[in-house]
Amino acid sequence: MEVLFFQIIGVCLASWLLICTWRALNLLWLKPKKLEKCLRQQGLKGNSYRFLYGDFKEMESTLGEANSKPICLEDDTKQRVIPFYLNTIKKYGIECFSWNGPSPDVLVTDPELIKEVFNKNNIYIKPEHPNPLTKLLAQGLASVEGEDWAKRRKIINPAFHSDKLKLMVPAFYLSCDEVVKKWEKTVMSSNGTCELDVWPYLQTITSDAISRTAFGSRYEEGRKIFELQREQVKYVVKALRSIYIPGSRYLPTKRNRRMQQIEKELQSSIRSLIDKRLKAMKAAEAQDEDLLGMLLESNFHEVKLHGSKTVGLTIDDVVEECKLFYFAGQETTSTLLVWTLILLCKHSEWQARAREEVLQVFGNKSPYFDGLNHLKIINMILYEVLRLYPPVAVLSRLVNEDTTLGKLRLPAGVHLSAPTILLHHDTKIWGDDAMDFNPGRFSEGLSKALKGQGLFFSIWMGTSDMYWPNICDD
Repeated sequence: MEVLFFQIIGVCLASWLLICTWRALNLLWLKPKKLEKCLRQQGLKGNSYRFLYGDFKEMESTLGEANSKPICLEDDTKQRVIPFYLNTIKKYGIECFSWNGPSPDVLVTDPELIKEVFNKNNIYIKPEHPNPLTKLLAQGLASVEGEDWAKRRKIINPAFHSDKLKLMVPAFYLSCDEVVKKWEKTVMSSNGTCELDVWPYLQTITSDAISRTAFGSRYEEGRKIFELQREQVKYVVKALRSIYIPGSRYLPTKRNRRMQQIEKELQSSIRSLIDKRLKAMKAAEAQDEDLLGMLLESNFHEVKLHGSKTVGLTIDDVVEECKLFYFAGQETTSTLLVWTLILLCKHSEWQARAREEVLQVFGNKSPYFDGLNHLKIINMILYEVLRLYPPVAVLSRLVNEDTTLGKLRLPAGVHLSAPTILLHHDTKIWGDDAMDFNPGRFSEGLSKALKGQGLFFSIWMGTSDMYWPNICDD
């Protein structure tokens, strides 16, 4: 009887190992080769699939080589940020694919096809990164789909209504004013001229402004939270530069321990702020002029309206939205600001026009919301900076079910990449001066700036606002 029992256990174990082996073989070899054959039969070209790594090692070496060289303002930034894509296009043509590990990644550059991809978000979904460490940064609205996305968007939207944004302008101004005063002090102590690295200051402006607008009077606590978040970003980026081995995040390495410690501190700090705000709301002492207050108020209203907590956000959801607010806004905004300053220094005529417009609209007054709508030249400049230096160079989607895109038959599991920066620099869309800094191209609005059928990505990373003239108005 005992022998029979162990025989059954042995058979079950062997069967389990066989199933696991088959699944691994299918995931890491058979399925990728099947997808590769399907793409090649349709005329797409790319490297042959290499077990597990795909093109990962080549991507890393190409990017490392590009980053090891100094960059000049006259250089084409595409060579710096997407060198592997450029090499692939040069080698195989524009109808090509690469390998994101065992997943094929098809490059999509036709504006009409990109519009279709981003419009059909039930078929083309946001891909989940294979490395679970990315979840430590932020989940929230940017990572969910379907009904969950719609629910979150409905609750979050009121916080970004124009009437609410008006309340945040003083906080933005205060953060900027503090940095400008530091610059003035430095210049005055240096006999009127000095060399200044503005990048750290611009990072401070954006993180401080987000802290103030997210947590109001408790922005000092918010600032500490975002400092932890910034440290977490560095660790995650380092982890993403290597192939993730399942289960490796649980190893007690120094980096893993620190990342888990940061996550615990973040959760504890944000939850503490939320608890304090909820108690103040119950005592009718809370003001909802910051993001956290607006989010909690909107969530409370939605739950009360429908009489069910299931229609609202959980505390975990609110925590993730707060983390996302920082993660989505801090680096992208500071990047936009630093490129804006660089280009205005290089093109003094636009700097003079921008200064004249600001003085004409505001004079000696502090900036106010309604006045911002009259800054036409400033908006033209910011659009042009976003065109030349988009904060995210490539946006990705995952094919969720077998479908057809243009002439391509795409099986489920294929990734699609829309190279933002390539489209923003395309002379067919923007004209022969596509690589030049020319804010004047936006003087009559976005539709007139586009020379042909094209699109414009105005913000970032999958939740970006896209503009295409046959769908949106100026």
